[in-house]
Amino acid sequence: MIRDQDTMTALLDTVRRFVRDTLVPREEWVAEHDQIPDDVVRQMKEIGLFGLTVPEQYGGLGVTMEEEALVMIEMGKTSPAFRSLFGTTVGIGSQGILMDGTEAQKREWLPRLASGELIASFALTEPEAGSDAASLTTRAVRDGDDYVIHGTKRYITNAPHAGVFTLMARSEPDQPGHKGVSAFIVDACSPGISLGKPDRKMGQRGAHTCDVVFDGCRVPAENIIGGEPGRGFSTAMKVLEKGRIHIAAICVGVAERMLDDALRYAMERKQFGQAVAEFQLVQAMLADCRTEIYAARSMVMDAARRRDLGENVATEASCCKYYASEMCGRVADRAVQIHGGAGYMSEYGIERFYRDVRLFRIYEGTSQIQQLVIARNMMREAG
Repeated sequence: MIRDQDTMTALLDTVRRFVRDTLVPREEWVAEHDQIPDDVVRQMKEIGLFGLTVPEQYGGLGVTMEEEALVMIEMGKTSPAFRSLFGTTVGIGSQGILMDGTEAQKREWLPRLASGELIASFALTEPEAGSDAASLTTRAVRDGDDYVIHGTKRYITNAPHAGVFTLMARSEPDQPGHKGVSAFIVDACSPGISLGKPDRKMGQRGAHTCDVVFDGCRVPAENIIGGEPGRGFSTAMKVLEKGRIHIAAICVGVAERMLDDALRYAMERKQFGQAVAEFQLVQAMLADCRTEIYAARSMVMDAARRRDLGENVATEASCCKYYASEMCGRVADRAVQIHGGAGYMSEYGIERFYRDVRLFRIYEGTSQIQQLVIARNMMREAG
């Protein structure tokens, strides 16, 4: 839902200008240097992007799901690396605290996350556990008023910059599967935490991931999210459900950017005495892109509004993430094809986007996991 249309219009106008005037001109520099300039980070904080989803009482903007989706669509119209820097903070990194945390935990952590003082990371995936989140092996052993953490987390977004981790670890060894998993708030400065070397990825340079190793890291028992052990899997699933709508919105924005670039190129590029856009087979690719983007955008906005109304949108969130991420990949492929040989050259942004968007079909639940979630929910409802 849109709480105040004038305020929302002003926010979207601000984000559009920021994307157009500040971020798009820096895309190549970020890709070349694999980092986001400090002045860009400062502007993100000033606009309030780190506190988008944090309630106003804790210093954030407190946007609704529909408002968040609209902002993310605009943020998608530039390199995904920019969104990634604050995305874990407004999404999976902070939402566990917001959804299931105690009031004391919210007061302690959310204001610093909203201001951008701290960047949050979501530490779930492990070398042998990603899609199968119930098979985590990272251990949290109770020792007096603390838990002692041992284990390795893999591909953790923003880990090199994190001030706090939302960590999933097995704290109840006598409970099988997901019942033994707890969610912990872990100060990134705690002794016993070390980082692996930065991952070298196919795309999204400027967005950093690495292993995080917990070797005897002591975490106060009071840092269990919600104060109750064994609820971590439930927290993770709620966080990921919301995150899937967020990612789907980003996919829509990036697809719109790629289509705009492809259309502009097709109208300017001449072959056989006319613009490439005049060829019917090119028009077919443009039309397919536009149709699929429209479908994905409609899905995202419908799911966001339903969530704002308090409906259970677990299935719809997976549908959005599955369709929008796959759609984005198809649009990227067609955009390269429309550019022809130029689309394969690094001087054109579409080559970079083609690599960047491949990750959307993998993180926060692969396309195959989304299919399983959708089908199993259907069977559960039918039964």
